[in-house]
Amino acid sequence: MSSKKDMRRADLIVPYVEPPAEKSEVDMAGTLSSTLPMVAIVTRNKMLGWCAVVFALQTFLGETPQQKKTASTPGYFSVLMALMSLAVSYMPLFLPPAPGVGTGTAPPAAAPQ
Repeated sequence: MSSKKDMRRADLIVPYVEPPAEKSEVDMAGTLSSTLPMVAIVTRNKMLGWCAVVFALQTFLGETPQQKKTASTPGYFSVLMALMSLAVSYMPLFLPPAPGVGTGTAPPAAAPQ
């Protein structure tokens, strides 16, 4: 009942062509240069502040014209943010905290009425 003859025509065969992949390259240096200053500010860690400055400078100096077009913030913004994080981490050296004022978790001392 069924014929064993192949009914497909060779002239109608369209070869498979993979569609071009979208350029969604993850920029890890850019990610580090934008998040590391925030971590350094929160932790006031001097080493993280210096790492943030180095990563931000590397990202700023290695920026391509295509990255400049598609970036949400300019490259010098990450450098300024990294310098600010470094300044915040060294702030206790120049502006020491007032004596007796702390950020401890203990309740305040009882005051007479």
